[in-house]
Amino acid sequence: MLEKAQAAPMFRSFNENGQLVSLNDYYNEKNVVLYFYPKDDTPGCTIEANQFTALIDDFAAEDTVIIGVSKDSCESHRDFINKFGLKIQLLADTSGQLCESYGVWREREKEGVKSMAIFRSTFIIDKQGVLADVIYGVTPDGHAQEVLDKIKQLNNPEAPETAASDE
Repeated sequence: MLEKAQAAPMFRSFNENGQLVSLNDYYNEKNVVLYFYPKDDTPGCTIEANQFTALIDDFAAEDTVIIGVSKDSCESHRDFINKFGLKIQLLADTSGQLCESYGVWREREKEGVKSMAIFRSTFIIDKQGVLADVIYGVTPDGHAQEVLDKIKQLNNPEAPETAASDE
């Protein structure tokens, strides 16, 4: 498992539009929230993607991009984005290489059946390519706000930590 303060594993993968996206694209420019989710257009994944989309302007104000990753195809990602009006990039890790490098491709047991699946996880990568936070076993609802609060703390370490408010 990855840990805070490690260099983030390099990634290069195609987004929903078939454009190659790399961690290097954001080096010294933007923080990156790289979140892994099991499958497009499923209940938890939709909640998470919609909540990141709702806060996209807040993340942009913090020099942060949101990138979701699953093993779905570029076409599946386009359909997911169009269906819900998502404003985040989604990378198609059809080979599973990106999931492997971030340690999120794991065995799980559901109803007595073992299978491999993406372990819902989020990685906050600072502008220098270092893991500022590593969150394995994410609960989708409320996660985007939790990540935004962590980004604000990352960008302004002198500010006191605050709990999410009902503004």
